[in-house]
Amino acid sequence: MCVFENLPTTSLCSPSKPQTIAIMSVQPSTGELVYDCFEDGVTRSQLETRILHLEPVELLLPQTLTERTESLITDIVSLSNTDDDRIRMERLEDSVFEHGKAFETIMDFYSENEKGSEVLQDVITLPRQTLSCLAALITYLREFNLHRVLRSLSSITRFTTKHKYMDLGGNTVKNLELFSNLTDGGEKGSLFWIMNHTVTKFGSRLLRTWVRQPLLDTSEIKARQDAVEELLHGSCPELCQLQAILKQLPDLEKGLCTIFHKKCSPAEFCLVVRALHRVHRAVTQLLDTAGAELRSKLLKQSLGQIPDLLSDVSSYSEAISDQAARENDKTKLFIDEIQFPAIVERKLEIEKVLSELKGHRREVRLTLKQPTLEFVTIMGTEFLVEVRNAHLKLVPSDWLKINSTKAMSRFHTPFIEKKYKELNQLREKLLIDCTQTWMTFLDSFGENYQRYKRAIHHVAVLDCLFSLVNVANHGNCCRPDIVEDSVEIRIDQGRHPVVDQLLGGQDQYVPNDTALKGDAQRVMIITGPNMGGKSSYIRQVALIVIMAQIGSYVPAEFARLGVFDAVFTRMGARDDLYRGRSTFMVELQEASAIMAQATHKSLVILDELGRGTSTHDGVAIAHATLAHFITQVKCLTLFVTHYPSLAEFEKIYPEHVNNFHMSFMLLDEIGDESDYAADNAITFLYQVVRGKAARSYGLNVARLADIPHDILKLAACKSQELEEIIAGKREALDVFCRIFSSRTLRTESSSPSADSMNLG
Repeated sequence: MCVFENLPTTSLCSPSKPQTIAIMSVQPSTGELVYDCFEDGVTRSQLETRILHLEPVELLLPQTLTERTESLITDIVSLSNTDDDRIRMERLEDSVFEHGKAFETIMDFYSENEKGSEVLQDVITLPRQTLSCLAALITYLREFNLHRVLRSLSSITRFTTKHKYMDLGGNTVKNLELFSNLTDGGEKGSLFWIMNHTVTKFGSRLLRTWVRQPLLDTSEIKARQDAVEELLHGSCPELCQLQAILKQLPDLEKGLCTIFHKKCSPAEFCLVVRALHRVHRAVTQLLDTAGAELRSKLLKQSLGQIPDLLSDVSSYSEAISDQAARENDKTKLFIDEIQFPAIVERKLEIEKVLSELKGHRREVRLTLKQPTLEFVTIMGTEFLVEVRNAHLKLVPSDWLKINSTKAMSRFHTPFIEKKYKELNQLREKLLIDCTQTWMTFLDSFGENYQRYKRAIHHVAVLDCLFSLVNVANHGNCCRPDIVEDSVEIRIDQGRHPVVDQLLGGQDQYVPNDTALKGDAQRVMIITGPNMGGKSSYIRQVALIVIMAQIGSYVPAEFARLGVFDAVFTRMGARDDLYRGRSTFMVELQEASAIMAQATHKSLVILDELGRGTSTHDGVAIAHATLAHFITQVKCLTLFVTHYPSLAEFEKIYPEHVNNFHMSFMLLDEIGDESDYAADNAITFLYQVVRGKAARSYGLNVARLADIPHDILKLAACKSQELEEIIAGKREALDVFCRIFSSRTLRTESSSPSADSMNLG
C-alpha cells in the first residue's frame, strides 16, 4: 500500500485541520488494485480503517509525512503480531510523489503499451493525489519486474464506496473481532473464522472481501440468500460434485497472475491451465444436465458465464506436453511444433549434425578394427570413442584424449570435436528459440488474462456460497428477512455466532431477543452486573446485522432486519501512548467521530462511555451523548452503562427508549449475615430483561478474581458505607423537598387577597 498526503504549505496550519490523504494498494499476485482519496481528522481514523481492512504487508511511503500520519503508521507497524508478520516500510524520495514528476512517470509507463492510451484515459480521471501513489508504485514495482500488473486498470476499485457497501470503521473491525480476536490477534475466534469454510485460496480471499464489505443493495443481498437457499435445499447432485472439484483446485488467481507476469515454470502453467480446463468441463456438463433446474439468479449468472469465458482454455492445455513440463524441458514442450517454424528449423539442423556423427562412426570402426563399436557418454560428455589401453597403438595421433581409467582411454576425433561443438551451439540456439517461443506463448495466453480472471472470480463466488451453506447448516440458523423501507432489528432467540461455535453447539449459549425500530423503540439502555454478558450481547446484535448484509444465514430462530449504512462501535478502555492520548481522550474522539458520521440508518453501539474520567464528568458526557443520539441522529442505539441515572431517559422518551438489564440471581444464602461480600455473590443468567439493574455488583467480580478475603471484606464495608451516605443524602433531600413544598403551599393559602389590601 502506498500512502501519500498533501503537506501543509505553511507551518501556521492547524494540526487539527482535516488532511487530504490518498492510498493505493496492489496485490501483485492477483492484480487487485484498490485506491481512495479522503479527508482525515487528527486521529487519522480513516487511514487506520483502510490499513486494517486491506492488511498490507508492505507500506510504500514518501520521506516526509505529517506528524499525525507518521505516528499512526509507527503505531500500527509496532503492534504487528510478531517480527515475522510485522509490516515492512519502504521509503521513496519525495520528488517521486511530486505531481509533475508523477504525471510524467505515468505517461511514459502507459505509452510503452499499445493499449496505453485507452488506459490513460481512465488513469487521468483518478484524484490528483492518487496519481502520486500510482507513480510511486510503478517506480517501486519496476525494480522487481512486477510493474506489468499495473498495465490494465480493469481490476481497480475504490475503497468501500458508501453507496454500495456498509461502512465498517477501524474500531468496528477491531471491537467486533471481524478478522482477528482481541486476545492474541489470531484468526480463531473472529467472525471470518466461523464463516470461512471455503476450499480454495482465491475463494477465501473473496470471502474476506465480502465480510469487509457487507452489501447495501437489498436485491444483491437477497440474490446471495437465494443462492445459499438453493444450495442448501436444492436437489442437484451435480452441484455437490462441483464442490468436490473445487477442493482439488490450486490457487488459480495467483497462478494466473504469475503466468501474466511470465514468471511461471511450464509445470506451474500446466497446473493452472489444466485446472481451468477441468472447471470448464465440469461446469459445461452441469449446465447441460441440470442447468434448467437452477432457480437462483446468482448461480445462473456465475455458472452460465464460465463456459464462454474459458471456451479456448483447452487449446492451451492440449498444446503442452505433461512430461516435458514436469522435466522443465522447453525443447520438447510443445506437442505440435509445426506452429513454431523456428523450432522446427533448428531441430532439423540438429538432426543433420547427429546424422553426420552417426556416419562418422563407420570410419572410427574401420580405424580401430572394431565392427561393433558404439559411441559412449560419460558424465555428460557425448560421442566418446572408448579404446582399451592395450590397443592404444591403433589410435591416430590427432585424436584428442578426453579421460581415461586403468583399463580404458576415451577420445574425440577431430571430426567429432568439430561437430560436437557445432551440435552444442545448435542446442543452445534451440533452447533460446524455445524460450522465446515460450514467452510468446505466455503472451498469447496473457491476452486473455482479464477474461480468465472473471471466470476465476465466478468460481470464487461459488466457493463463497458453499461456505455460507456451511454456516447455515451450523446449529439453528435462519434466513433473515431483509426489508428495504424500514430501519429495524427484530431478532428472536439470537446467539453470538462466534461464542456459540466455540462452545461446540452444546446448547450452552443463552439466546436473547432484540426488538428495535426507527419510528418506535430505537434505543436500548442496558445495565447489569459486571461480567453479566452485556458486551457479548451487543456484539451479538451487531454481528448478526453484518452477517445478514453479507447474505448469510444468521444464528437465530427468526430475524427481520433493515439495511444499515454503517455499524459504529465505541467499546473498551485503553490509552494511546503513541499518539499521546489518554483513555478519556480516546473515548471522546471515537464518540465524536461516530456522532459526525452516523445517520438514522446506522447501528450505534456504545459500551460504558465516560468511564475514563470522574463519575460526575462521566455521567455528564454519557448523558449528553445519549441525548444527542436520541433526539438528533435518531439511529438504532445500544447503550451499555453502569450509571443508574441514565435510566431516566425511559421516562423522558418513553416511545423511543427502554431500559434493559442482564438478569442474575443473588445467592443470599451464602455466608453469614455479617459477610457483606458473600451476601452479594451472584449467578449470571445472561438473559436480557426489561428494567434497570439497581447495582453493578463489582465486588462479585473481585471475589471471582481471588482478591484476598480481608481486602474484599474491607472493600465491601466501604461500599456499604458509601451507599448509606448516598442514601442518607437522598433521604435528607426528599425530606427537604417535602418541607419546602408544604411551606410554600401554606404561604400561598395564608397570603391576603388583593381586595383586602385595597388601600383606597
